[in-house]
Amino acid sequence: MKKNLAILFHGICLLLLCYASNAMPISAFTKDSVYFKILGIAQDGGYPQLGCTKACCTAIKQGKETRKNVVSLGLVNNNKYWLFEATPDMGLQLDIMQKELITPNFQLPEGIFISHAHMGHYTGLQFLGREAFGASSIPVYAMPRMEQFLRNNGPWSQLVQLNNIALKPIQHQQPIELGTKLTVTPILVPHRDEFSETIGFVIKSERKSVLFIPDIDKWEKWQEQIVAMVKSVDLALIDGTFFQNGELPNRDMREVPHPFVEESLKKFAQLSPKDKSKICFIHFNHTNPLIKKHSPQKDLLLKQGYQVAEEGMNFTL
Repeated sequence: MKKNLAILFHGICLLLLCYASNAMPISAFTKDSVYFKILGIAQDGGYPQLGCTKACCTAIKQGKETRKNVVSLGLVNNNKYWLFEATPDMGLQLDIMQKELITPNFQLPEGIFISHAHMGHYTGLQFLGREAFGASSIPVYAMPRMEQFLRNNGPWSQLVQLNNIALKPIQHQQPIELGTKLTVTPILVPHRDEFSETIGFVIKSERKSVLFIPDIDKWEKWQEQIVAMVKSVDLALIDGTFFQNGELPNRDMREVPHPFVEESLKKFAQLSPKDKSKICFIHFNHTNPLIKKHSPQKDLLLKQGYQVAEEGMNFTL
């Protein structure tokens, strides 16, 4: 009897802890749950990154750190799921999503949302082609320029011609319905748009909403006000590519004008503790100390009430 009570007490404490942090273990979900899982937190080049011999990446070989997937989310609803970003790590990320489903069979996503045409965000589509899975008509949601890029440039055009993917045009601020009271709304953001426009997403259920902006240029370039956006949602997953200026000593960082985390902290300094707790930084370059298990910079953010994305995190919607 005492053993059973102890188990029950432990379970209640675990649920309360997860509720307080807005994250829940997968065992607490049912097939009717609406939630998303963080499948990757790294910038396009991944972690470790090709050719890096610095301490940030050699730490993985030494067993001090673990490799990280490129940024992606999996949205789950009623035993179906959608993928945000088709990364070079998509094969591993789809395997992770199978564990979220109540089915013994491998199940491809109901659709894939692509933010823009930089290598970490769309090149995973190749695994749906004839050389790999040979998928059939997987919906790929893309803005007009992104759609034309995929349709008119090989090898992506072959995916369209062979019906491995079915392109689904989307528009700025036009919600896409995924189910009853579950929508995804694309939002244009400023970025290096060599081949396509760049978007973030607002994912909204009947209870909560999430802002997902993995890539953006300086906040001042955006016509929207990020502070107001944070206040309007329940969670904001935002670009944390670089912690500070100077992380790329051999490169002019004006060429990659992401908002430094230090700059974002100044912008968000006046937010209430409740609103600060909504902000979760993601999309970390291998040079960013936030990608590590532990760092003074990471401790600082957590102490100030912000969140730092980790692979495997679940957030209820």
